[in-house]
Amino acid sequence: MSTRRKFLVVADETAEFQTALRFACRRARSTGGYVALLKVIEPAVFEHWSGVRDEIARQQREEAEAALQLSAAYVLAETGLPPEFLIQTADSTRAALRQVLSDDPDIKILVLAAAVGGRGPGPLVAAIAKDGVKWGARKVPITIVPGDLSDDEIADLA
Repeated sequence: MSTRRKFLVVADETAEFQTALRFACRRARSTGGYVALLKVIEPAVFEHWSGVRDEIARQQREEAEAALQLSAAYVLAETGLPPEFLIQTADSTRAALRQVLSDDPDIKILVLAAAVGGRGPGPLVAAIAKDGVKWGARKVPITIVPGDLSDDEIADLA
């Protein structure tokens, strides 16, 4: 079992992702941990043409890897360690989180950022608030940071 604390961040296209990533990097650096990025791919639904389905899945994985690479340089610069990439095909982000958290005991903290701009906390934060945290047998703390934290505020908090 690893002695380093792993901070998991859901990598998506929201503005909040950048805030969660910055916070997780700061926490990882200050605690000697490292960052893992979870990218969720929704499964392609082409039952009749498996070749098309396979090609779409391959392209989705390449796009997911490319998206994670964009964040990798930032994580490396901020923490001194490259991030771990976790790419999951799942029907929902919650399903992917449940799988990843069940499979990886080194993940110690899930870092999420709440949405800003009066559109609620975001679908994942809202679902967790409503349904609770059920990751199988594991209990994993969740850090929810305001999505509009500045770099100075993150430095002060993390």
